[in-house]
Amino acid sequence: VQLQASGGGLVQFGGSRRLRCVGSGSNFRDYVMGWFRQPPGKEREFVAAITRSGGSDEYADSVKGRFTISRDNAKNTLYLQMIVLEPEDTAIYYCVADRRLRVLSEDPRDYGSWGQGTLVTVSS
Repeated sequence: VQLQASGGGLVQFGGSRRLRCVGSGSNFRDYVMGWFRQPPGKEREFVAAITRSGGSDEYADSVKGRFTISRDNAKNTLYLQMIVLEPEDTAIYYCVADRRLRVLSEDPRDYGSWGQGTLVTVSS
């Protein structure tokens, strides 16, 4: 599946933003999906993941209660709703997908498809 992320931009401290990721070229509902991010000068890190049906999800501790992952399989679209944004959330956000996964994973090596990334900058 090909993934195209969008929705990044400059956000004020405490603000909110919604990221979108549109999939194409394959059956979107066959894929476990998620979001990773890479802050400036740091390693890529897990943000959230969601099952094929959207019925179950997981989050990194740093975003629990502030970020919500969801998907609309009819629209081939994955979302990441972010609220109460902090400067520490500044990063390039990547949507990811994998058809083989049987459980949700926080390991970037488990995801075979990656979008191009969208930059979120949170001003202090």
